[in-house]
Amino acid sequence: MKLNRFFYLIKEGIKSIFTHGFMSFASVTIIVACLIIMGSFSLLSFNIDSMISDMEQDNEILAFVEDELSDEEAMAIGTRLEAVSNVSSVTFVTRQEAFESFKAEYDDDTRFDDLPDTTLRHRYVIHLEDLSLVETTAQDIKAINGIADVGAELEISRAIITIRNIISLVSFVIIAILFVVSVFIMNNTIKLATYSRKEEIAIMKMVGASNAFIRFPFVVEGMILGLLGGGVAFFIEWGLYSLLTEKLMATIIGGIVNVVAFEILLIPMLAIFLGIGLLVGVFGSSVAIRNYLKI
Repeated sequence: MKLNRFFYLIKEGIKSIFTHGFMSFASVTIIVACLIIMGSFSLLSFNIDSMISDMEQDNEILAFVEDELSDEEAMAIGTRLEAVSNVSSVTFVTRQEAFESFKAEYDDDTRFDDLPDTTLRHRYVIHLEDLSLVETTAQDIKAINGIADVGAELEISRAIITIRNIISLVSFVIIAILFVVSVFIMNNTIKLATYSRKEEIAIMKMVGASNAFIRFPFVVEGMILGLLGGGVAFFIEWGLYSLLTEKLMATIIGGIVNVVAFEILLIPMLAIFLGIGLLVGVFGSSVAIRNYLKI
């Protein structure tokens, strides 16, 4: 294709956006609406997954050291615990520290005042890399010589894993459904816009224009409308997310829930919105005009 013809077709694609302003506006509006719905649910899913990850980090295993071991021998076990697969961090807690922490929970109770500070065992507080492997890791830790027992909240761990898996599955299904529905709606909107120009396409066919020559301006038009819709949707999503986050953090829930800052997701969200808008615009235009090229 000659360069002057290439620029001519691009010019025609841009020109048709303004010539058929109402349908262009309708196409962009549909793209914006669908992307905002998908983006909002994706952000909700991302925040829930982030909160569950925080819960995973707070979940810990306690490894209790055998009573007969000396302080030095108890501390030496830490090296072997760090070498266990799936262990991310190990913190040694002495008998005295454990007892003081225990008494602090019952500050008003005098029953424990006469007990020696060596009543409890030395212990290790262990955090894991993958919570789903908590049972296997607990068994590996218990097998270490010098470890008397392992305390792991297995029921809580299983509950967290189940919640995470369910949310991930539901999020994926809903986002996939929304994407398919969005493509269907946007494609039909573009088809409607193309239908109003079928006579224009028929005339171009009669004067000998090739299919590629006819299709190219429509693809350019779809590409521009898709990028425009993706950009507008991104900035609206940004504004809505920032507004809702600000309102949420001002309530009592804000002290409990940590919301992911939109700035962290800025570049990926912009790329996804523009990418989906471009994909749908080009694909929708190409599919919509295909039937009319057979005239």
